[in-house]
Amino acid sequence: MLGVVLCGGQSSRMGSDKGLLKYESKTWAEIAVDKLQQLELPVVISINSHQFKGYSEIFSSPLLIEDDKSLDIQGPLTALLGVHQKFPLEDLMVLACDMLHMEITLLKELLSQYKQHSSFDAFIYTNNEEPEPLCGIYKANALNKIFRLYQANQLTKHSMKYALEQINVYTIPLTIDKKKFFKNFNTSEELKSL
Repeated sequence: MLGVVLCGGQSSRMGSDKGLLKYESKTWAEIAVDKLQQLELPVVISINSHQFKGYSEIFSSPLLIEDDKSLDIQGPLTALLGVHQKFPLEDLMVLACDMLHMEITLLKELLSQYKQHSSFDAFIYTNNEEPEPLCGIYKANALNKIFRLYQANQLTKHSMKYALEQINVYTIPLTIDKKKFFKNFNTSEELKSL
């Protein structure tokens, strides 16, 4: 399994690259990398082509996986399929860099369910029955299926939610006390609550 930190968003509402923002002396990207490394996973960072320079000043180049420009897809699914193309045999545990409050215990719970329920393709939490796809585990065979649908022009929507509907997903409903760990920060106004 490979850990993947998702940093390739446009950060348009924040006004600057979220993964490079600092919190308690580390960038958001570094904080997410640390969390996945605590699970003893090798980790890569998914970025878009405009981000390479900034991220290469912090991380070694082999850790940086740029979005595949041949994919005519926007959003997080681009990152997942791009990393999958580079590492087609690896199952991926993904974590968005802007989930600053994510707890290791929740990541460990995902890993535990992944090990116990091998018949499923993906493992995610749900919040009021809605998926939280940017913290989850995606098996290589499921990503391959989604990629094949894309190649055959049968992936009619490019949202993570739609992609999840095409595979067999194990969901873990979030209890009220755990919902706060899934807050992502999108605007400078929201940073004031940190």
